[in-house]
Amino acid sequence: MTDATVQSSINAAVGLLRAAGVEDPVGDARHLMAHALLMPRGRLTLHLGDFIDPHHQDTFDRHIAARLRRQPVSQITGQRLFWGRSFRVTPDVLDPRPETEVLVAAALDLPFESVLDLGIGTGCIMLTLLLERPGTRGVGVEVSPQAYRVAWQNRQDYAMEGRMVLHRGSWYDPVDQSFDLIVSNPPYISAAEMAGLSPEVRDHEPHLALTPGGDGLDAYRAITAGAMAHLTAKGHLLVEIGATQANAVLAMMQAAGLVNPRVLQDMDGRGRVIQASRPA
Repeated sequence: MTDATVQSSINAAVGLLRAAGVEDPVGDARHLMAHALLMPRGRLTLHLGDFIDPHHQDTFDRHIAARLRRQPVSQITGQRLFWGRSFRVTPDVLDPRPETEVLVAAALDLPFESVLDLGIGTGCIMLTLLLERPGTRGVGVEVSPQAYRVAWQNRQDYAMEGRMVLHRGSWYDPVDQSFDLIVSNPPYISAAEMAGLSPEVRDHEPHLALTPGGDGLDAYRAITAGAMAHLTAKGHLLVEIGATQANAVLAMMQAAGLVNPRVLQDMDGRGRVIQASRPA
């Protein structure tokens, strides 16, 4: 054992993280300590006065060193909670954000038996929809072989092989059927905006999942152009968008023949998701 307690080790780490400009030093230090101790975060408070053994201290120190390099907590722990479930996360996939739950909530308000997820990443959107809606089936498309493997692993973790098909490819290329629901959280950051991202995002998340380059709208051009051919009658399209992209994406949906487009806001009042439908 060392002379350090769990609390004193956390306190030391908080000072380092705060000095490095980490946004939530207390929350991150507690999360990483719980992970180092192999315990649920909710139980950490019960052990703050315990002395920490050298092995767990070394593990915690490595976690903090990675966080000081601004590696996201989810990549350090390899897990991220989304809609109350844990999903595998690696540097090869976009870290699931709470804001994306706006898309999931909107989708679950709609009737669907089949769903297509374009650019599936971790698979958290698709898996959440299928798990929340028993009896539904889905297809996910992913261009990155590394991200495809992460989605495959998350599918295995939830034993969803029978209901969720995965394809390697770009957008609609591997798909030849129609769906009641199409969802996507595509890359939408413009090339000019990349330099202003936080180090956690800019330096540690895959650029392929962040930006298509240029004005950031290329993914929406591809998605809206193929939507009518891949939606059933009265089927719905839901896409996550950047804060300034609502008008441009709305115009694309209308030009593609989709109807009743509307913008859904996140908890901060920003346009986060656009929903539209194929006519009957």
